[in-house]
Amino acid sequence: MPVHKNQIIEKEKAVVDGIELGPDWNRMFEQRVVFDYDTTGLDKVTDVEGAESMGWCYQCTQCIPVCPINQAGGEYGPRKIFRQLQQGMDLFTHDDLWKCTTCMNCLRVCPKSVDMIKIMPAIREEAVMEANVPDELQEVFENTFEYGNPMGESPRKRADWVKGAGVEVPIMKDKKETDYLWFVECYPAYHTRGHDTSQAMARILTTLNVDFGILGTEEKCSCDSQRLAGEVGLFEEFAEYNIKTFNKYKFNKIMTTDPHALNALKKEYPKHGGDFEVLHYTTMLAPMMDQLDLKKDLNIKVTFHDPCYLGRHNGEYMAPRNIIEALPGVEMIEMGRCKEQSYCCGGGGGGMWLDGFMSDHVNERLSENRVREAVETGADVLAVCCPYEISRFEDAVKSTGNEGKLLVKDIAELIDEAMGN
Repeated sequence: MPVHKNQIIEKEKAVVDGIELGPDWNRMFEQRVVFDYDTTGLDKVTDVEGAESMGWCYQCTQCIPVCPINQAGGEYGPRKIFRQLQQGMDLFTHDDLWKCTTCMNCLRVCPKSVDMIKIMPAIREEAVMEANVPDELQEVFENTFEYGNPMGESPRKRADWVKGAGVEVPIMKDKKETDYLWFVECYPAYHTRGHDTSQAMARILTTLNVDFGILGTEEKCSCDSQRLAGEVGLFEEFAEYNIKTFNKYKFNKIMTTDPHALNALKKEYPKHGGDFEVLHYTTMLAPMMDQLDLKKDLNIKVTFHDPCYLGRHNGEYMAPRNIIEALPGVEMIEMGRCKEQSYCCGGGGGGMWLDGFMSDHVNERLSENRVREAVETGADVLAVCCPYEISRFEDAVKSTGNEGKLLVKDIAELIDEAMGN
């Protein structure tokens, strides 16, 4: 809000502690109170259920330096959005609505609990109902609805990856009862590099004599990222379907490869009647590492990227590290931004499918920023345990000119390699 001339107070001369000050040096401004601002844009946001905390911001700016979008040159963060809303921005139609990856780093440091993890999905839901959605995201919603996965792949091919596992992967339709129901999720089921992780995981579970089974073609997307991107109706439909499918079988725990699926199954599905014990594969495997015959010395330096939805969202930091440190011939090197302060790969909150959109709003992709940090550690391998990160970081290795300097591998692949496979 500009300052009008009539709000400027200055004297032709002023003497302060014996020093004479001219008008340029004694200038003051009338106090501007909050009701001098047009709060229409802010009120429109805080009137939406779930977005009330946007009005709690008192502009301390602690969120700005930790926001991954801001660090990538995106001029972003809750405080900046708050100021724009004070100045009349309509978040419901503005590009800023789609930049947030819901990484939760701002909430971690916010003294007023301004919760972008609730605010953004709530406003996005309104935008989705008004068809104000980036084209890339709309295509993902349509693919998910029609095919059960965001890539638009045939549901009949969801379990095709098992053919390359080299071990039997039981299907629940045939097995009926198991100890661990493995919720594979879409990227590990369809993406080529996801296949590598899933096949490695199947061999690890078999070696450990874990009683497990997968849903195969009965499984559909957990839809957590779609929910965070505003497609709540789609999420509810798929949650109800998956819960109904789970209830057809007997099992003790659900294990998932994907932190985003973990978040959905653990925190959101209980709201729809699906109350199950759910854990990420690293949490499951970490206590079992001494049961594996790890015969191959890997002789590598490894740095690890904490997935936002495993770490900040669900509090698991040590299991992946315990696994890495149990691998023979591995030197673990931490990046500067790690654990609670870890950076974001850019894939959360719908960001996985918005790289084209985001290219107009940042100086570099978040994955590129992170890869540069990993390379600076001198590590040979960037270890990950979220299926979004394999493809994002491998692309970033190429786009930053670091091919041959850094490999990206899932922790399951490293275990499998240490087993001699």
